[in-house]
Amino acid sequence: MAYSAILSVSLFLLIVFGVERVCRKNGIPSVLVLVVFGLIAKPLLDALGIQLAWTGKLVPIIGTIGLVLIVLEGALDIELRRDRVRLITSTFLLASLGFIIGVFVFAFALHFLLDLGMVKAVLVATPFAVISSAVAIPSSNFLPPAGREFVVYESSMSDIIGVLVFFSLMGSDGSVSGALVSLVGGGFFSLLLSLLCAIVLMFILLRIDGNIRFVPLLAGLFALYAFGKLLHLSPLIMVLFLGLLLNKPELVTNFAPLRNWVADDYPTTLSEFKTLVVELTFVVRGFFFVLLGYWSDMSDLISPWAWLAALVVLAVIYASRFAILKLMSTPVDFRLLLWIAPRGLITVLLFLEAREAFELPGYLNGAVILVVLVSSAMILVTRKIQGKQALSEVRKRGILD
Repeated sequence: MAYSAILSVSLFLLIVFGVERVCRKNGIPSVLVLVVFGLIAKPLLDALGIQLAWTGKLVPIIGTIGLVLIVLEGALDIELRRDRVRLITSTFLLASLGFIIGVFVFAFALHFLLDLGMVKAVLVATPFAVISSAVAIPSSNFLPPAGREFVVYESSMSDIIGVLVFFSLMGSDGSVSGALVSLVGGGFFSLLLSLLCAIVLMFILLRIDGNIRFVPLLAGLFALYAFGKLLHLSPLIMVLFLGLLLNKPELVTNFAPLRNWVADDYPTTLSEFKTLVVELTFVVRGFFFVLLGYWSDMSDLISPWAWLAALVVLAVIYASRFAILKLMSTPVDFRLLLWIAPRGLITVLLFLEAREAFELPGYLNGAVILVVLVSSAMILVTRKIQGKQALSEVRKRGILD
């Protein structure tokens, strides 16, 4: 039994690795293939009499671990400099406006169609309004550096805004005033506590000697994240702060007592840590999306109401994004950024939390998966646009030459 389990997990990881490589080479978001793989695996395993009843409990756990790793990976790619202030401001504005418009429209629709109170309606609407960094960051690798950096900032900020609002609502008394008090007070406390925890974790990596350094750091990170969630805070901010500080420790170590804390070999240590985070993210993301596909109910996916809800959500997402991007100054052609607004891991996780809190129609489960799949597939439009632009540039150069 033990050897069969080892063989199964090893083959699974090799298959996921192959899927990732093929998808990356052909510009296909791997989430599409992995979720479909899980959807196909379920009837095949059922036919063989194999039931994986534990997937429902495992999906939220793996998804949470994946979310932490993905935001950490994205933050480690960001270098804070003064010339980034404009980029940070524009991405925060885009993430905030897109989130507000999405929540406003979706919440009013849920309020009138499902007769939900406004706070509950906003709670259910929030997952659909959040861009998933789990899909956006790895899917933007074909963009120019400025475009990819824009996506990393925007998707990470969207995750943070969504999580902060969602759990503030979850921790409120159900009234609008209570939700606002929880959001403002909890948000300030989350920022302060997250910054302190991130500094402590950074010092752990700076000061621990020996070969075993990364496991204590990650263990402390996940422990603090779980503790923050139990307090209904937004510990995802801590993850972002940690990544930013590790990538630029001078933000803290410029103070006189701490100037000698960064060793000469720190760049090597940071490079090794980044490699570990990338490897772990690959494993967790692969397991999550395959298990998500297996866990999904086909009857929910084929429901006409699920398709109608998904189409409305997608229409609002891209229409509002088009309008906002048209009014903004972006580092690359706005058409390249228009279709990179996928829903994914964070959307599923927040929806599962909402579904645990109160009963929702079954077709919304299918709508979530459909929105995840279609919004991920729309990234292929960006790839096509970029290909046409590159071909046009080649032709222009040929004419000039």
